[in-house]
Amino acid sequence: MTVYEGFEPVIGLEVHAQLLTESKIFCACQTSFGAPPNSRTCPVCLGLPGALPVLNKKTVAYAVRMILAVGGEVRRSSSFARKNYFYPDLPKGYQISQYSRPVGSGGQVEYILSNGRKKACRINRIHLEEDAGKSLHPESGDPYTRLDFNRCGVPLLEIVTEPDIRSPEEAYAYLVKLKLILQHLEICSGDMEKGHLRCDANISVRPKGKKKLGSRTELKNLNSFRGVEKALDYEIRRQIKILKRGDEVERATLLWDENRQVALLMRTKEESEDYRYFREPDLPELVIENEWIEEIRQSLPEMPDAKIARFIEQYGIRRYDAELLTENRSLADYYENVMAHFDNGQTAANWMLTEILGLLSDAHEGIGTFKVSPRNTADLLNHVQNREISGRTAKEVFREMAQTGKSVSEIIERNGLKQITDEKKLRLEIEKVLEDNPEQLEQYRAGKTALFDYFIGQVMRRTGGRAEPETVNRLLKKILEGIKK
Repeated sequence: MTVYEGFEPVIGLEVHAQLLTESKIFCACQTSFGAPPNSRTCPVCLGLPGALPVLNKKTVAYAVRMILAVGGEVRRSSSFARKNYFYPDLPKGYQISQYSRPVGSGGQVEYILSNGRKKACRINRIHLEEDAGKSLHPESGDPYTRLDFNRCGVPLLEIVTEPDIRSPEEAYAYLVKLKLILQHLEICSGDMEKGHLRCDANISVRPKGKKKLGSRTELKNLNSFRGVEKALDYEIRRQIKILKRGDEVERATLLWDENRQVALLMRTKEESEDYRYFREPDLPELVIENEWIEEIRQSLPEMPDAKIARFIEQYGIRRYDAELLTENRSLADYYENVMAHFDNGQTAANWMLTEILGLLSDAHEGIGTFKVSPRNTADLLNHVQNREISGRTAKEVFREMAQTGKSVSEIIERNGLKQITDEKKLRLEIEKVLEDNPEQLEQYRAGKTALFDYFIGQVMRRTGGRAEPETVNRLLKKILEGIKK
């Protein structure tokens, strides 16, 4: 963990998670990413006069899932407010959000640092709001900023932490864990490249050991978890320089420039009163019944920490491997489906984390579009475990399976890849190799035992690599020692 010359950073994060609903939070427009500009709009999300919002029930259910998952408290009665500010891509001139009475508060997210130390960050509040549109700024000499309102009204869940984070590394670990929770709950994809998960960071610095908080700044435009880490480190060091020369840090909102690796002033920081919050008059009180909360609680999936512990216990795999397998719910589900037809957890984990992830990386695809089903992967591993094919052959077969979608048996039979395990056949092959290499055999008997591997190689060459290695090794050893059966 980085040491900052006797100073201590104090960091709070605000994460906006785009919810995986089919329609927007206050209208029926679709939320699909990549549609032509301004093709997913209506009078409600464009803020046209007389258009009234209607709350999407699924967004509330997703918010409740998240609140319960982090151990927070669901507010039985909450309300929406208008947050007034003026951006070109905010057509109404205000954002419908929650202010003084959010849908949830409390709870915490636990995470583990690279040194193995466990930490927890408390959650201050979780609330619902609508997203703004997107400004497409000039590029390549284009003089115009273009506005795409498709994103207006897309449902967001804002998760605001307490100022519990003390380093960029902790912020990174928290975000990784938060994304994992959102994905396991299946309420957010976590795809930062598409803007489905966005983070703002509040940072202040104080002399180590002091309780009083310093003046804070806010960092925006953080487009990756590593970007958050680098931006925080930059801003912490900038504030330390200011304090060391005896000046005060000015409250401001800063934009992180990823290309130049610097933070640029966007505006001096507003206070909450600058937004002129007031109760949203077009939406009634949001009332959530206890019975519905309990129904949602009962439907919660197994969470990441519990799944890691179960994978270790049930499948006998290493903790590190369990953590990697559960970083993505789809990957964890794939592994469990493999294990429904295979009995060696560590072997399956090794195959998942090397062969499967390697192929997915090469193809730039996710496990959801992988052509090899879990059942076929298990079938391949069973062929190896039953010594029907070698591990080396299995890798070649698997690559063909991933390219064609064909079954293990079909590829093995068509290419004649099944291992030779018949001891009579292998004994004949070994004897033929020794007969064809009398000089090497004489050298071996004279004490040059390194030639044992040479004989093994010759047998493998004669059989096209299909001889089962363990059986060949055992038979060759017996023959060379003069043991007859």
